[in-house]
Amino acid sequence: MADNATIRLNKVLRELNISLDRAVDFLASKGHTIDARPTTKISEEVHQVLLDEFQTDMSKKVASIEVGEEKRKEKEAIRLQLEQEQEERRLAREKRSAATEVVKAKAELSGPKMVGKIDLESKKKPAPKKKEEEVPAPVVEEVEKKVEEVIVEKPAEKEEKKPEKAAEKKEVEKVVEEAVEEASETIETKYQKLSGPKIMGDKIDLTKFEKPKKKKEQAPKADPNDRKKRRKRIISDSGPRSGGRGKVGDKRSARPGVTSKVEPTEEEVQKQVRETLEKLQGKSKKGKGAKYRRDKRDQHRQQSEKDLEQQELENKVLKVTEFVTAGEVATMMDVPTTQIISACMSLGIMVTMNQRLDAETLSIVAEEFGYEVEFVTADIEEAIEEEADAPEDLKPRAPIVTVMGHVDHGKTSLLDYIRQENVIAGESGGITQHIGAYGVELENGQKIAFLDTPGHEAFTAMRARGAQVTDIAIIVIAADDDIMPQTKEAISHAQAAGVPIVFAINKIDRPSANPEKIKEGLAAMNLLVEDWGGKIQSHDISAKTGAGVKELLEKVLLEAELLELKANPDKLASGTVVEAFLDKGRGYVSTVLVLAGTLEIGDYVLAGTCSGKIKAMQDERGKIVKKAGPATPISILGLDGAPQAGDKFNVLQDEREAKQIAAKRSQLLREQSVRTQRHITLDEIGRRIALGDFKELNIILKGDVDGSVEALTDSFQKLSTDEIQVNIIHKGVGAITESDVLLASASDAIVIGFNVRPMGNARDIADKEEIDIRMYSIIYDAINDLKDAMEGMLSPEIKEEITGTAEIRETFKISKIGTIAGCMVTSGKIFRNSNIRLIRDGVVIYTGLLSSLKRFKDDVKEVAKGYDCGLQIKNYNDIRENDIVEAFQEVAVKKTL
Repeated sequence: MADNATIRLNKVLRELNISLDRAVDFLASKGHTIDARPTTKISEEVHQVLLDEFQTDMSKKVASIEVGEEKRKEKEAIRLQLEQEQEERRLAREKRSAATEVVKAKAELSGPKMVGKIDLESKKKPAPKKKEEEVPAPVVEEVEKKVEEVIVEKPAEKEEKKPEKAAEKKEVEKVVEEAVEEASETIETKYQKLSGPKIMGDKIDLTKFEKPKKKKEQAPKADPNDRKKRRKRIISDSGPRSGGRGKVGDKRSARPGVTSKVEPTEEEVQKQVRETLEKLQGKSKKGKGAKYRRDKRDQHRQQSEKDLEQQELENKVLKVTEFVTAGEVATMMDVPTTQIISACMSLGIMVTMNQRLDAETLSIVAEEFGYEVEFVTADIEEAIEEEADAPEDLKPRAPIVTVMGHVDHGKTSLLDYIRQENVIAGESGGITQHIGAYGVELENGQKIAFLDTPGHEAFTAMRARGAQVTDIAIIVIAADDDIMPQTKEAISHAQAAGVPIVFAINKIDRPSANPEKIKEGLAAMNLLVEDWGGKIQSHDISAKTGAGVKELLEKVLLEAELLELKANPDKLASGTVVEAFLDKGRGYVSTVLVLAGTLEIGDYVLAGTCSGKIKAMQDERGKIVKKAGPATPISILGLDGAPQAGDKFNVLQDEREAKQIAAKRSQLLREQSVRTQRHITLDEIGRRIALGDFKELNIILKGDVDGSVEALTDSFQKLSTDEIQVNIIHKGVGAITESDVLLASASDAIVIGFNVRPMGNARDIADKEEIDIRMYSIIYDAINDLKDAMEGMLSPEIKEEITGTAEIRETFKISKIGTIAGCMVTSGKIFRNSNIRLIRDGVVIYTGLLSSLKRFKDDVKEVAKGYDCGLQIKNYNDIRENDIVEAFQEVAVKKTL
C-alpha cells in the first residue's frame, strides 16, 4: 500500500474539512493503519474510503465558501452605493454654496493665487537698505488681507472676459498701493533721542541752608536771656548756698549756670510737679483748659471702671432657656463638663452632658460656681395656663410603671410575657434601643401603662426620662448575675425621682440562679427587701416560664393603691413626649404619655418647639384610637417636627397661639445655640500645636428616634481624647437627605445613620462627593467602629526593640574601605538593615547604620547567636576591640484609646 501512496494526508484533510485525529481514528476503525502525521501519504483506496465517509463535511465547506463569497460581494456593493451617495451629497453641497455665495469679483483662480510681491521700495524715498527694516511684518499681513478681500476664490467662473480681468487687476493694484501708503503713514514716528541730563551751568549754594543751623548751635552760649531763665528756675530764696561736693570755695560753683544742690521743701515739690504737668499739657498756669481736660479724663476713667464692673456682673448672669443641657451650661460658665456632672452627682442627680437640667438644679449648680441664672422663657410658660383641678373632678387613673435594669437581664422578656407578645424579635441585636410605651389590661380589668427602658450604658438619659414620668419603678435583676452598674444607675434614677421601687429577681429557672445573693447585694446598698425585714417589695420571677409574674403585678397594684393615683379626664390634655421619629409614609410620629385630661383627634398640640393638629392616634399595636385618657400611652400624627423626648406637651384651643409659642421657642433655641457655641481660642491653638498631630473627626448623626440620637451623641463625645476631638456638627431624626451629604462634603465629615437609610439621590451624591455613609442598627457596632477609626487616626508610637548584641573580637583596617570589625554574636540576632549602637565601657559613643554584614566572604541578611561575622559601620571607623555592638529596630506600636 505504501507503493501506491501518492496523496498527502494534509491535502485530503483540507478538502474534507476534518481534523487529523478524526481521520486517523476513522481509518483505524476500518482496518487502515497510518501514521498520525499531516505529511503521511495515502493511497487512492484510503482516499476513497475517506471521501465516502466525509463527503458531507466537504460539501459543507464548499457551501460555506460560497456563502462567504456572496456576503463579501454584498458588502462591496453596499460600500460602493454608500460612496456614490456621499459623492452626490458633496456635489449637491457645492452647488448650494455656489448658488448662495455673494460675488464680489470675478477671477479664473482654481485655488489660492499668488499675485506677486509688493514692491515697497518704490513708495519710500529713503535709502533702499533701510526699506526692509521700515516695513514690518504686520504691514505686509495687512496688505495681504486687503488683497484677499478683493480676490475671491471662484473656481466655477472660469469663462470671464479679458476687459473684466484687466479691471480686476487694476483694482488689486490700487488696493495694494492704498494699503502700503496707510501702513507707511502709521509706522512713521518722530522722536528725538535723549543723550542724558542737560547741565544748565547754575549751581545751588548749599551753604545758605547751613547758616541757620550754625546759629542755632551757637545760640545757647551767646543768648544772655536763656541764662537768666535758667537762673530764675534753679535759684531758691532759702538760706545760704552749700556746695554739692562739700567744699564752699569750689571753683565750679562760681561758674555761671551751675549752682549747688539745696533740699527743696514739700510745697516747692508740689509746685514743681504742677508746673511740669501744665508744661506737658502745653498750657500756662493761667489757662483753664488743662483743668477741664483733667476732669474729663477722670470722668472717662470712672465711667470705664463702672462699665467693667457692670460687664463682670452681667457675665456672672446666665441667660438660659428651658432647653439648656449640662454641656451647654459648662460652655457658658467656661468650666469642664465633668465638674458640672460632679456637682449634679453630689446633689444625687445622675446626668449626662447632653441631658437637660431642670430650673431648680440649674440654679443650684450655677450658684456653686458663682453664677446667677436668668430664665428667658418665663413669659412663654405663663402663656400656657394650668387649670387647677377641683377635688370632685379627680378620678382614679392607671399607674405608670417603668421597667429598668441592666442590659440582657430580662426587662423586655417580662413585658412580653405580660403582653403575650414578642418585642425582642423586632429589636436589632436582641437588645432594646428605644423606650417602649405599652398599655396593658389585666384579667381583673385593671389597666397598667408600662414603659420599657434600654439597659445599655449609652441610654442613661432614657432611663432618667423613664423615671421622671413614672409612678412605680420595677428594677429587674438577673438571679444568675450580679448587681451591675446599669442596675445601680437605674436605682439612683428611681430614688432621685422619689418613686416606689419593686425588685423583680428574674431567671430563677436557671440552675445557677441565686436570689439570696442578689438580696444580700441590695442590703449592702442599704436597700432591704421585705423578706429581709425591710420595706421594699421584691419577688422572684421567671419571665420565660411566667413563674411569679402574677404575684409581682399584685405587688405593683398594691403600691399603686397606696399612692392613690387620680387625674381629671375632663380638661385639655397634657403630658410628656416619650419618643419621636420620622416615618416615611406617615410623617413625624410622636409617642406621648397622657398624664391629665383627654386627648382627641383634631386637638391643637404644642410639644417643645413643634406644634400641629392631631390627624390620627394609634396604640402600640397600631389600632386606631379616637380618645386617650390619663395614663395612656399613644402615638399621634400631625406634628410639624420631631419633639425631643422628655418635652411636655399641651393641648391649646387656638392653633395660632400654638404656632406663635412654638416659633418663639424655636427662636430662643437658636439664640441659646449661638450663646453656647464654643469658638477656638488662642490657648486651644497653642495646645494643638504642642501636640503636633491634633486631629478632628466631624460626624453627622441621623437616627430613627430622638432617644437613640441622644444616646449615640453621648457615647461618641465620650470617645474624644487630647489628640482627637469628636465633633457632632449635626444631628437629627429622619432619613439621610441630600443636605446632610452636602454638609458632610463642606465640613469633611462622615455620615452615620442609626436604623435609617439614605433617601432620594443622597446615595448618588455621596458616591460622587466620596462621602462615607455608615449605617448601623446596633449601638455596640457604631461605637466600636468609631473607636477603631479613631485609633487608626492616632499617630503610632515608635518603640525601640533590641534584636541582638555582638562583641568586637578583632579589627581589620583596609585602605579605601575602612575598618572592619570581626565580631561574635553574643545574644539575639544581628540584621543587615538594623540600626546599631557602638558601646564602649558602658557608654554609647555612636549610633548609626551598618554598611555591610558578612559571614566568611558572603553577604548575609542576619547572623544568629553563637556565630562570628564581619561588619562595617557606615561612615564610622573608630572601633576597638572589646567594644559592644547593639542592634535595634524601631517598631511602630498602634495606639489605643
